[in-house]
Amino acid sequence: MSKKYFGTDGIRGKVNKGNINGEMFFKFGLSAGTYFKNLKKNKQIAIIAKDTRLSGYTLEPALVSGLVSAGMHVYTLGPLPTNGLAMLTKKMRANMGIMITASHNPYFDNGLKLFGPDGLKLSDQIEKKIEKLIDSKITQNLSKPNLLGRVKRLEDANDRYIKILKSNFPKNFRLKKIKIAIDCANGAGYKSAPKLLKSLGAKVYTTGTSPNGLNINQKCGSTFPRKIKLLVKKYRANLGISLDGDADRVILCDERGTIVDGDQILAMLANRWKRKKILRGGVIGTLMSNYGLQNYFKEKKIKFLRANVGDRYVKEKMQKNKFNLGGEQSGHIILGKFATTGDGLLVALEVLFSMRKGKKASELLKIFKPMPQILENIIVRDKNIINKLKCKKAIRKANKLMGKEGRLLVRKSGTEPKIRIMGESYNKNLIIKCIKIIKHSIEH
Repeated sequence: MSKKYFGTDGIRGKVNKGNINGEMFFKFGLSAGTYFKNLKKNKQIAIIAKDTRLSGYTLEPALVSGLVSAGMHVYTLGPLPTNGLAMLTKKMRANMGIMITASHNPYFDNGLKLFGPDGLKLSDQIEKKIEKLIDSKITQNLSKPNLLGRVKRLEDANDRYIKILKSNFPKNFRLKKIKIAIDCANGAGYKSAPKLLKSLGAKVYTTGTSPNGLNINQKCGSTFPRKIKLLVKKYRANLGISLDGDADRVILCDERGTIVDGDQILAMLANRWKRKKILRGGVIGTLMSNYGLQNYFKEKKIKFLRANVGDRYVKEKMQKNKFNLGGEQSGHIILGKFATTGDGLLVALEVLFSMRKGKKASELLKIFKPMPQILENIIVRDKNIINKLKCKKAIRKANKLMGKEGRLLVRKSGTEPKIRIMGESYNKNLIIKCIKIIKHSIEH
């Protein structure tokens, strides 16, 4: 049975449409609070963080109200990266953590990501149980007046997060004489990212650190790497770091102005971790991971497996196979040695740690030759259109045409009203032709 409210990465959509409104967020809070409260832990604590969207001011109070009504005590943390929320959920021994965010989406979207007491995103099974509670009568889950939760603001959440990140590296780790350009996407990392890098002694040049509630991800951040490229060139930085709205993704830029995606970062980390005997098992990528990455790992005798798109599915496969490294081309990278979910700042620190003895980013991060890849995103009203006969026939025709010269992937976006078509081959004209066949069946 498919899920009703949760997608591949929590709940997401346009604000004040569908499920993204105060009434539904009250229900989400009440239902999630009821589920975790019923696990019968001694302390009933939920912590909430958010990114910088204006709509957070309407959704957070509703969510808090639902949690308190379920009998949960709530700590609100304010703007904080998603992995900061995950880390503090575990550190504070909370029953649950909730991140109010729509990640890399525009400001008019919002949503939430739920984490269990272990700092991990919830499984499909738990999400389905919470969905069942959402659709039950509200009065069944309301606490008695004397059992209502209390609410407290935690002012030092970013400092706590920075402290945890720094604890993963030697005390003498410094970034003196290193110039770093960083684009915080006007999002959740706008405070913690520059503060951390400066505390390590780096010279930091920032952009995307002036959120106004409406400019998150707006021509900035990991989905708009042109901005970090310009900043690196302007200040002759040693490295450019580009985060997304909730800072769980990172795209890098070397000192030459070359953009480095998640696949290249994964290859660099896997190679280093194998050499240092840190790598456990192998690496988990996704269906979108470049075929060149797969060939590189084969050459280096590093085991490589693919998971469904979505960092939660990457993490689940990492756990199942006991691997400690995985990620996506988009920059979601999970360092299992240190974290339970993607963390752009943590990944950037790991790269900077490799640069501390004078190595250039261009030497470290150009690992393999990627196979040419084209991604087409088509906005649709109904994502189930790819299950219709006309579209299925077009996909079969395109796959037959592609043959053994490459591969095609057609999938529904888990977070947006889009169909994503990816083609990969050394023959770019063939990719374009195959994508055109599938695209025509969707648009006509």
